[in-house]
Amino acid sequence: MPYPTDLDDPIRMIDRFGKWSIIVGALLVLIGIIGIVLPRMIALQLAYLIALLFIAGGIFWLAHAWRYSFGYWSDWLKPVLLLISGLLLLQHPGGGIALIGLLLAFYLLMDAFGSFSLAQALKPFPGWGWMAFNGAVSLLLALLFLIGWPETSLLLVGLFISISLLLDGISLIYIGRMQRKMLP
Repeated sequence: MPYPTDLDDPIRMIDRFGKWSIIVGALLVLIGIIGIVLPRMIALQLAYLIALLFIAGGIFWLAHAWRYSFGYWSDWLKPVLLLISGLLLLQHPGGGIALIGLLLAFYLLMDAFGSFSLAQALKPFPGWGWMAFNGAVSLLLALLFLIGWPETSLLLVGLFISISLLLDGISLIYIGRMQRKMLP
């Protein structure tokens, strides 16, 4: 017998979606506002976080290769590349942010299309317009970023992440409130 899911009880699903949407939405709004005020800090912190994750991953893979694959050079390639990439990103965060900027433009394009798809799926329920607006803003941000790249990467990476998080939060809060109003 399969386990029951929230899909089996739509009222329970709406209740959980509404409550968690509001909580997550409020946290995203807070992070978005902080990032709008301090966009360069957000961009640099992102570069340093990615660098540290690369270095940590490289150390873990290095330990694994040392323990289990000492004689195979191909097993040392991944940890060495992770360590070199992490150290380069720590030493040159501006170049890393420019690369992150290209990835961010791609993310914003995918976020726009995902938001448009979700808005279409939610239509005509309340909140679909907010999700469509979120998609339009993400598309605009992606295009603006690509126009000024790479010179504006430091400012725009932090600012765009923050604006996207702010709008995601507002959308989730609104949808969560509307879903809770639909409960009997």
